[in-house]
Parts: sequence; C-alpha cells; structure tokens
Amino acid sequence: MLFLLTGEVQIGKTRWLEGLVADLAERGVPCAGALAPGQWVASAGERADGNGYEKLGIDNVLLPVGERVPFARRGDLARADGTFDKDSQAARAELAWHISDAAIEHVNAHFEKLRSLACAESAPESEGSPRLRCPGLLVVDELGRLEIWRGGGLTEAVALLAEGPSAVFPHALVVVRDYLADDAEALLAEAWPDRMRIAPDKEGQVAVLSAVFARCKSTYGDER
Repeated sequence: MLFLLTGEVQIGKTRWLEGLVADLAERGVPCAGALAPGQWVASAGERADGNGYEKLGIDNVLLPVGERVPFARRGDLARADGTFDKDSQAARAELAWHISDAAIEHVNAHFEKLRSLACAESAPESEGSPRLRCPGLLVVDELGRLEIWRGGGLTEAVALLAEGPSAVFPHALVVVRDYLADDAEALLAEAWPDRMRIAPDKEGQVAVLSAVFARCKSTYGDER
C-alpha cells in the first residue's frame, strides 16, 4: 500500500510522521527513508507562526541510521549569508527554499543504498545477505516540485518508489503538498495500484497501522 500524506503547509505533517515512526519502532517495525523536520527558532518577527516560532530551514533525518543532514535553507537567508547557488536545481526551479545540490546528492546516496537492500532482500536467500527480521515502511518526506514536475531532486527516492512494493518495503508513505497530490499519484500509480491519501490525524494513523500489521501479522504476532 502507498500512503500519500498530504495537506497544506505547516499543518504538522512531519511532526505527525515523526510520531508514527516512533510508534512503529516501539512495536518492532523498522522504517527507512527520510524525515524532513524544520529548523525553528523563537521569533517575534513577521515570519513567526502563531506559536511564536520562525522556520529557518529544513533538515533530513535519514532512517534508520538517524543521521541529520542540513537540507534546505530559506531563500532570503541563503542569499544573505552567501550560500545561495544560482545554478542549483532549487534556484533554477525558483523554489522558496534553497537546497544545495550537495545535500540532494547525499540524501540520494542514502536512498540508493535502500534500493540495493530491497533488491538483496527480494533475491533468493541463497543469493543474498541474511533477511531482515520483518518488513518495514518506506518513508519519503517529501516529494516536491523538483521530483514531480522536473524529474530532479530526490531521484533515487522516486526510483525506489517506482519499483513498487517489495519484500522489505511492502508499504510506503510519501509526504506531498496538496496541490501536487494528483500528479504524485499519477507518477506512482502503475507501481502502486493500492494507494490511499491520508491526513496527519488519528484516522491516517489507524490506516497505516492497520495495513502494516495486516501484512505482517504472522511476523509480529496478534499481541501487537
């Protein structure tokens, strides 16, 4: 099953997803991929949200290793501190967030390793490495304009998703803005005939947990 976690900006999609990943980890379900938490500071400025915090950038936390990669910086700040690269993918796409090509390459390398793992797990046991203890959830936070409209950005994440369900990743969860949801679904429809759009709420959590444990009931046991 492919879950498309969608909605407007700053409604708590990543915070909700962090909670879901933590919940699954406690139940013994591995998650792999990337989370994209924001870099927030207390602020009383015009860019502060309703809680008095201002978003300066976005990290990528690579799962399951937990490595934190500085990924994106607000465009005005990148211009002010001299880190803005006018030739980068993000600049050419005129994104509000400036993402260095080096950061994209780093995260792509992580997804490339996950693709290799998925291939090894799908091979006959005699031909590959020892099997994972249980299937997991592939997490991609997020696919944006670079990936969906321009064929760039996290190309290895898209390539892994395009391979569809696998023995190691029978389910995937992709974060996507609401205005990109139709195009994201069309991009992945062939690989994932079973898919569902969810919101960062209790109903979405139940949908993911139900799918994960229905698929892995024999592995996890009824008590979970």
